[in-house]
Amino acid sequence: MCHLSGHREIISGSINDTLLIGKIIGGNLMSGEIVALTGELGAGKTTLTQGIARGLGVSEQYQITSPTFTLVNEYFGKYRLYHIDLYRLTEFQDMGDICYEEYLDGIGVCVIEWAEKIDRVYSDATIFISLTYIDDNSRKISISGKAERLIQFSNALKCGGFNG
Repeated sequence: MCHLSGHREIISGSINDTLLIGKIIGGNLMSGEIVALTGELGAGKTTLTQGIARGLGVSEQYQITSPTFTLVNEYFGKYRLYHIDLYRLTEFQDMGDICYEEYLDGIGVCVIEWAEKIDRVYSDATIFISLTYIDDNSRKISISGKAERLIQFSNALKCGGFNG
C-alpha cells in the first residue's frame, strides 16, 4: 500500500500557543502512533509534549516533565503516553537499555524528544515534528508524515485557530 506523505508548517507565537498546538495534536492522535520531535535545546519540545499529554486526557494533576535521567515517563489518559527523552543517549545501542520496541510497537502513543538519535526505527505511524527557534516567544513548528493524517491535523489546527 502506498502512503503519500506531506508537510505542514505553523507559527507558535507563545508558550501558550505551543501548548494549545500540542493539545490539538494530542487530541487527534491514535493508539500506536509515534511523535518524533526534533529541535535545538529550548525550542519547545517538552512544552509541545505537555500539550500533547493534555490532548490525550492526561490529568492536570500530573506534571509533564522531560524524563532526562530516567529516559521514559509513562502517563495514563485516553491512551498510554510514553514520553522518551534521548538527550543523554550517546549511541543507538543504548536504546536496548530501555527496551524501546515495547514503547514503539506497543499500545498507546509514544512521544520521543531528540528523535534524530534513532531515526532508523520509525514506522509508517510516525508523525515527525520539528521545532525551530524564531525569537524568545515564537517557534516554527513543521509537521510531516502520512498525507491523510496531516489533513486531519491541519483541519483540527484550523478549527483551533492556527492557519499557519
